[in-house]
Amino acid sequence: MKTGYNPSPVKFNLTQLMAENQYWHDVLVSLRRIIRATDLQSKRMVKSCGLTIPQVMVMRAINALGDVTVKRISDDVSLSQATVTTILNRLEDKKLTERVRSSVDKRVVNARLTEAGKEVLLSTPPLLHEKFIERFEALEDWEKTQILSALQRVATMMDAETIDAAP
Repeated sequence: MKTGYNPSPVKFNLTQLMAENQYWHDVLVSLRRIIRATDLQSKRMVKSCGLTIPQVMVMRAINALGDVTVKRISDDVSLSQATVTTILNRLEDKKLTERVRSSVDKRVVNARLTEAGKEVLLSTPPLLHEKFIERFEALEDWEKTQILSALQRVATMMDAETIDAAP
């Protein structure tokens, strides 16, 4: 006698699923392309000027802000103060930045580009996100909102909404 519900195991047929709906596959391919583009940009940067993208970002922040504290750099580039301090240590080892005490308040230590740092910064290629920002800003507001919403949804679907997104 048959009683109750006894579901048969569901078989996952990838080929059949791909034939029925290609969207998820195309989304994953696009995500892999984005990841690959950022990876290639990072490798090009290191090859071009010997610096990582976060190092270039920190140097650009110092260049734009002048003599500046770690806290201010951290806020500008969206990296933790600990990360910025580590980056500054490496840039100092390469003689691209230096730390100087404030003439106004001797307790304050500022980062500053050296002449060598200024020269290296002139030779760095544009960052991938700079091109993106330029192109993104050219979009209509509804397109920007749509892209943001879709990417936030994708991040949630991938359980990535709480992952630190620092470069």
